Amino acid sequence: MQDQFHRQIDYLRISVTDRCNLRCKYCMPADGVQWMSHESILSFEEILRLMRISTQLGFRRFRITGGEPLVRKGILNFLQEGAQLPGVEDLMLTTNGMLLPEMAAELKAVGVQRVNISLDTMNQEHFADITRGGDVSRVIQGVFRSLEVGLDPVKINVVVVRGFNSDELPSFLDLARQYPLHVRFIELMPIGISSEHRADFVPIKEMKELLGIQEYVPKLAIRGGGPAEYFRPHGFKGSIGFISAMSRHFCDTCNRVRLTADGKLRPCLHSKHEVDLREALRNGNTDADILDLFAHAVWHKPVEHHMNDEALQGVRVMSQIGG
Repeated sequence: MQDQFHRQIDYLRISVTDRCNLRCKYCMPADGVQWMSHESILSFEEILRLMRISTQLGFRRFRITGGEPLVRKGILNFLQEGAQLPGVEDLMLTTNGMLLPEMAAELKAVGVQRVNISLDTMNQEHFADITRGGDVSRVIQGVFRSLEVGLDPVKINVVVVRGFNSDELPSFLDLARQYPLHVRFIELMPIGISSEHRADFVPIKEMKELLGIQEYVPKLAIRGGGPAEYFRPHGFKGSIGFISAMSRHFCDTCNRVRLTADGKLRPCLHSKHEVDLREALRNGNTDADILDLFAHAVWHKPVEHHMNDEALQGVRVMSQIGG
């Protein structure tokens, strides 16, 4: 389906929970988080119905997110059913990796094709600090377990923050050199708690300079590449990518909308505008009614985000929207 700016929208990111087993500093506060109640979040049956309806509008790619999606009870059965829906061509997962050592093989078995793993530092002290107690060794185990079981591609998302992990970029570069991993360096986006770290923003141009990446390095197409610009330097088994959400907008090629855990369809990550699908589901609306709501949301997808305009920011933190 096309929006009013002639972008083809075929990608739905679905948050199945706002809960997480980490407390990353740029994602949520240390305490006082108001979790959504069990009754307020969509059931798996409701999400599957929305996935099925959305395929009628041409949605083909689905990414399951959170919070941390793997902490939700029954997630494997849901993923298996989702992978088997007619029209679902690509089922993916974004995770912090903490549960991957045990679950990677099961994810592959139920039909998940690939994973994105959030990993901002490989330094245990830094990791424990930024996540408020997490164990980076488990995430690294999860990365390699994902490779072992055949999830492909395995992508690592690195949000670069000045003074925290900007000096670790060469270490991540070595990962992509030695293993078939796709490391993506991401500009810090001022959403929720992370807006307090605007002074720590590192633009893509500076990241490339830190890494010694030149524009003549061959570019690469990666399955599900999305907004990332990928490179495979000579001798690398994997690749490196850059996602410039702030310094160079990719809004003109954006192909996605987002479904929050409590059933709100968001045409843009950084927008107050939401369409309430939960109310429609629970009020007995027909599939045709819900199709109209999807179409409305897609048609009203804004031409670009407004992350630099605080007046237009929503009130949700990232864990409530879906990573």
